[in-house]
Amino acid sequence: MTEPRLRPDQSGWLLACASLSLAPHASHLPLSLIGVCALLLGWRGLLAYQGKPLPHRFLLFALAASLLALVAVEFQRFFGKEPGIALLAGLLSIKLLETNSVRDARTVILLSFFMQMGLFLYQQNMGVAALALAGSVATVAALLALEGRAEAPRARSLAAARLVVQGLPLMAVLFVLFPRIQGPLWGLPADAYTHRTGLSDSMAPGDVARVSESAAIAFRARFEGDPPPPAERYWRGPVLSDYDGRTWRQGRRSVAEAPAYRSQGTAYTYTLTLEPHNHRWLLALDFPAAAPGLRYSSDFQLLAQAPLHARLRVDLVSHPGTLVGLDESDAVLRQALYLPPGSNPRTRALGARLRTEARASSDIPALAIAHFRASKLAYTLDPLPFGRDDVDSFLFDTRQGFCEHFAAAFVVTLRAAGVPARVVTGYQGGEINGVDGSFVVRQSDAHAWTEVWLAGKGWQRIDPTAASAPRRIDSGLAGALPGMDRLPLLVRSDLPWLRTLRDNLEAIDNRWNQWVLGYNPARQQALLSALGLARTDWTTLIALMAAAGAVVAALLAAWALRSRSPADAIDHDWTRFCQRLAAIGLPRETWEGPLDYARRVGSRRPDLSPAVTAIATDYAGLRYGPAGNDTVASRRFHQSIKNFRPR
Repeated sequence: MTEPRLRPDQSGWLLACASLSLAPHASHLPLSLIGVCALLLGWRGLLAYQGKPLPHRFLLFALAASLLALVAVEFQRFFGKEPGIALLAGLLSIKLLETNSVRDARTVILLSFFMQMGLFLYQQNMGVAALALAGSVATVAALLALEGRAEAPRARSLAAARLVVQGLPLMAVLFVLFPRIQGPLWGLPADAYTHRTGLSDSMAPGDVARVSESAAIAFRARFEGDPPPPAERYWRGPVLSDYDGRTWRQGRRSVAEAPAYRSQGTAYTYTLTLEPHNHRWLLALDFPAAAPGLRYSSDFQLLAQAPLHARLRVDLVSHPGTLVGLDESDAVLRQALYLPPGSNPRTRALGARLRTEARASSDIPALAIAHFRASKLAYTLDPLPFGRDDVDSFLFDTRQGFCEHFAAAFVVTLRAAGVPARVVTGYQGGEINGVDGSFVVRQSDAHAWTEVWLAGKGWQRIDPTAASAPRRIDSGLAGALPGMDRLPLLVRSDLPWLRTLRDNLEAIDNRWNQWVLGYNPARQQALLSALGLARTDWTTLIALMAAAGAVVAALLAAWALRSRSPADAIDHDWTRFCQRLAAIGLPRETWEGPLDYARRVGSRRPDLSPAVTAIATDYAGLRYGPAGNDTVASRRFHQSIKNFRPR
């Protein structure tokens, strides 16, 4: 049996669902592949519009081989998330060029659904969910077009949207009751977060400035009580002690299950929600107390058990006033004094001069800060180019730099003066979202400062940036820079309406992260306990899910029956009429129309002829004629069926 060929409207819906399924992938697919897919879709649309035949299969084989070659060139492999999605996108575009039957069209629809699912392998935010939902509506509309007659695009879209909406209650039941596993919703491969913006384990001139150009959220915090004042909002990240004359890297350190200090002073209790960044280190206020499941480095950095490939929530208590490193090892102090031979000679000379001027080693940091202030160093995202010795160039030539330049120059100066010092990177600042009250820290808050070791005091935080740009600490990046042009759009202070919109959208996104993406076994158990189900195992959850699903399905069925269209009601009454005649030995043949059926029944049963003819005539007019919207005729037809009792 020959498969029926596609109607023009069916081809149009297939193109629409394929396009809406492929378009969101443009942000991560190679530009060459995006261009190829766009050309193939456009070619298929042109052929459908002109009514021309589809390409020969040999040409399709050549296109498939070219696609494989393109993927091999772009990714150097065929296995993995990114080449897999690329192959699927290309094959979907090629499949459309051989699709001229309903059977092939169903394959296109299946591939479109797979492309929509593939979006969640990259991100799982609300925007991705909305795009997948839009693609699903278009795909369901294409499926309806394959199974029914031609309809206007608006009517078809509304019908598909109704079907998708009807599935949402069942989806909610599955989401709430399906047994949860620990971890993210999707098991993503390890390379899923390799290209995220953020800090790294090293620092070279310009690195922190580039991070600060992003307004992306690095993490959120929710404090019990008031957050710390701006001067205490230092979120500690990688500690960099190793210096080769240009790049700062992490030095030697050990890791333990508990911190190497006794917490003391004011305590800040907060819940931290960190975005994935593919590193083990966490961001926390100085200095976090012991917390289960976390680890602590000898340079007082908070670490996770494994790199953060998914969003992480931790409950912490920090004590900024804690004294640390009072008995620091000689090896660590030697590393904190090392300078590469021959590097930055002018800064070395400055350090030596400060050492001779100081009455004690503890006076040297203050003298260095005074020198920085007197030098009138400028805080900017666009410093002038540096020479071979970047610290010398910053302090004595350009006198322009960002926080990493201030921190590096200060540490080199102090090391040259014989005072152990190191660079600390992380974030400084943050702001409260006025909508949901969460404390938000962005990539634009990325910062670098220093720690100086003093006998009897241990490691002391000193921020040389504050000496030249104190507003950076009090008012954030927007308050410290003279112009707004280089600032990320979402952190600019001269656009209050945009900040309000940003806060609202981010508050919604935060709820999505907490209650949808963060719906883990603990949250599921808490919700069920609130509903009176204190103890539930996976068998209980499956039973509840089945029962709730049955209830939802029954309610949807009842609603569907009550909301039938007039045409459905008319067909239902006609079917009941035919069943009553069949019960007395007068069944309708499949080939018989209503009027032909009435004439045959009338010839067999003249006594039924008037009633049967009237009912058949009304049905034909209501179903196929201009009387389809005649409410009087509809009521008469319904009453005639109700009263018809043949014997």
